[in-house]
Amino acid sequence: MNTALSPEGETSRRPEPPHPTAVHHNPEASWPVRLYRRAVPARLRRALVERTTPQARARVKRRIASLPSVHRLLGGVRAAWLVRHHPGLLAGHDREVRLVHDVPKLVLVRPDISPLAARNANAAAVRTVLDGAGLDYFCVRGRSSTSAVVALAARDRATALRALERAGRERPGYVCAVDGVRRARPTTRPAFRHRTWRRLARADVLRMTWYYGDARGQLTLGSKYGCDIEFWAADEETGDLLLAPRPNLSAEQVPRADTPVHVPDTLFTALASADHPLSLVRTRREFSRPGPEDVRFPVDVVYTWVDGHDPEWARRRAACAGQAYHEEADNAARYLNRDELRYSLRSLDQYAPWVRTVYLVTDGQVPSWLDVGMPGLRVVSHKEIFDDPSLLPTFNSHSIESQLHHIDGLSEHFLYFNDDVFLGRPVVPQDFFLANGLTRFFPSPVLIPPGEPTESDVPVAAAGKNSRALVEATFGTVISQKMKHTPHALRRSVLYELETRFPAEHHATAGHRFRSLDDVSFVSSLHHYYAFHTARAVPAQVRYAYLDVSHPALATRLETLLARRDKQVFCLNDTVSGDQELDTQQTLLTTFLETYFPVLGPYELDRPGV
Repeated sequence: MNTALSPEGETSRRPEPPHPTAVHHNPEASWPVRLYRRAVPARLRRALVERTTPQARARVKRRIASLPSVHRLLGGVRAAWLVRHHPGLLAGHDREVRLVHDVPKLVLVRPDISPLAARNANAAAVRTVLDGAGLDYFCVRGRSSTSAVVALAARDRATALRALERAGRERPGYVCAVDGVRRARPTTRPAFRHRTWRRLARADVLRMTWYYGDARGQLTLGSKYGCDIEFWAADEETGDLLLAPRPNLSAEQVPRADTPVHVPDTLFTALASADHPLSLVRTRREFSRPGPEDVRFPVDVVYTWVDGHDPEWARRRAACAGQAYHEEADNAARYLNRDELRYSLRSLDQYAPWVRTVYLVTDGQVPSWLDVGMPGLRVVSHKEIFDDPSLLPTFNSHSIESQLHHIDGLSEHFLYFNDDVFLGRPVVPQDFFLANGLTRFFPSPVLIPPGEPTESDVPVAAAGKNSRALVEATFGTVISQKMKHTPHALRRSVLYELETRFPAEHHATAGHRFRSLDDVSFVSSLHHYYAFHTARAVPAQVRYAYLDVSHPALATRLETLLARRDKQVFCLNDTVSGDQELDTQQTLLTTFLETYFPVLGPYELDRPGV
């Protein structure tokens, strides 16, 4: 994903100084810091880290980040030239010039832009152009979910290029050649310049892109979400077949003359869901049916959430006798509401639009900003999922998690999110499930401590030890790894099976109002290992970052995450912060989250002030 640099809320035709939270004010995104990371060996950088404080390193980075970049200065000059010499391209308040990787691009501003929306808009624009030119094209099942593919006979190349050039002038777009081999993002050139098309006149695959961005100037979606146009040549022997210029998922050749079929565009991207089908598109029968790699079952998401500032909830908690055995489990940071849920839901809407229903499990609490009437969202009370009401109230996440499969209407396959877990870039169902229904889990390199649970164990370690005992007693193997703080891919039937197979442990965990040495982590540990041993789950990898918000280098780590935007999942976890640290953390986190997720989510009634 490209990062936009433009004024907040501006649609000016003239480049202006970017908003303070824009990425080029982020030292981790500056050219001197990038050069330092490439040029200095990791061993020397680690030695420097050991000998300096995070605060000192941050001061130095901010100073060197202010050094001007030749590429940025040149980009600013080119942007000013573009505005001056092509004023007609900027007609309307929905267009502006932004620097994308220091290169000026004309961007179409949309308040509700998302990766899927950008992909669909680019694909629809190309199809409209080809329809208007009267060309026979067909959609292809390509290898990317973020870029659509349409194909047409190579004999129609000249007509197609003329039509696409006109479209690129009417609404400023960009185009590039795609060779089908390189994994690097291709360099796009202005589609509103005739010389661009002369250079690309013989390309077998083109990518047409209209850049889209949010209104606040934090996010620009570029060529990754463009639409590919493939020119299929006729076979030399008979001319009756069209041959693909590069591999795809379904067919390397199709009959030159065949009756087109119309299917939902949902079939051509894993970012879309059959529960929310896209518009019908024209294709050939070879591309009109699902493949074995397609996840065709619904996937829901379950969140657990608590507002520790709620006085009624605090009174209920205080009225319960006893407390958690370990200070970490009893730390106020565990119940602190920093509005993470708002931004986690934004990340879900941006990067996993294929989710069917979101269930929010709470102790009768509802965030003030949440639109509870929004389709696809349901708030579930603890009272609805605990069969034994005498076990309530509970303030133990292990207890609550043990009951999630009791949610009425929950799909067989679902993802469990903590509200401090976020998606950082587009993901597809296949990142969490195999198409045959198996779940994926993500083991951590962090090990479960040896021995029996003790009072000195943090709750996650104690629960891991208890899961290890059950797995060893059942299957004769000894588990050693914890799980990463990611969305947990779960199957409802497996959780019911665990409740039946380990009734004493399940009931005991459900009955602990506070975290206990006897807790079992049913959803974030035992489910994965039990499903693995019964051939229903497989270990997998995910691009992931874990950030402890109490770490002294939190600001730098957030800046690095924002500059790179390369993680599929990240977690902002806090279990040990004291009251004196919370205000500083809140400012850092809110600024970071608003910058990373600037687009208002569908579940929000309002937008917070920053």
